[in-house]
Amino acid sequence: MTETQSEVSVEDEPRAPNNVEVRVAANLEQLSVLRAVAAHIAMREDFDLDAIADLKMAVDEVCSTLIMRATPGSTLTCRFQANGNDITVQATVLSDSDSTPSRESFGWRVLTTLTDTVNTWIAPASADPGGYLTHIELVKRRGSASG
Repeated sequence: MTETQSEVSVEDEPRAPNNVEVRVAANLEQLSVLRAVAAHIAMREDFDLDAIADLKMAVDEVCSTLIMRATPGSTLTCRFQANGNDITVQATVLSDSDSTPSRESFGWRVLTTLTDTVNTWIAPASADPGGYLTHIELVKRRGSASG
């Protein structure tokens, strides 16, 4: 995948008809694609305008955080799962860092204000070139208020 390419897939599993996975080059120019996908899914699930805006900002913050940690040339994977009353977003990127993003940062405080739950963890990458997979997962529920 070149630096400007994006890839979108919809899982065909019967038990997961509302799953969407987007893979983009881990660079800030791709944030608008991810925000647009988040907004579309939230609109399709009939979230109100405030919840849609919160989800878009949260996806932007999660993906920005991961892009800043990404190894050069890596891919950011963002999975969206709509479950009727909530949307789960899990974003992952390859990083050289073996530590999670700070839960004391301003960005983390923004995430906890905009979403219902947010979590982060690290896992060793299983293939070359090694490194660590940094994960951030959030859940936004329909009608939950921000701030």
